[in-house]
Amino acid sequence: MRFLIVGGGAAALLFVLAYLFRRMGTPPFIGNTAAYAIAFVTAYSAHRGWTFGGAHSHRRVFPRYLAAQFACAVLSGLVGYIFTETLAAPPVVMSAAVTAAASIGSYILSSRWVFAGAR
Repeated sequence: MRFLIVGGGAAALLFVLAYLFRRMGTPPFIGNTAAYAIAFVTAYSAHRGWTFGGAHSHRRVFPRYLAAQFACAVLSGLVGYIFTETLAAPPVVMSAAVTAAASIGSYILSSRWVFAGAR
């Protein structure tokens, strides 16, 4: 349940930031990747401290989380680019697609690899 709460909060933050960056005219790949980086810091801190109670080795988990979220950041940038440049989707649709893709990728990587066995 905690994973879902933290993930939902990070997804909401990503959605809002991706939308705001796009509305401000930031290029999609740059804006979405930046939005993901901001959500990353928030999510890792909450997952480590609250979701998993710091019961795992920071030295083992942080590099994995960083690699997983880097992959998700690139995915969010690519999805944002496709929805904006190829599909000409409005910012709110692009933000929803970015959030969905990043959330699904993050959940799969975090639950199956990053935090597997942490608690």
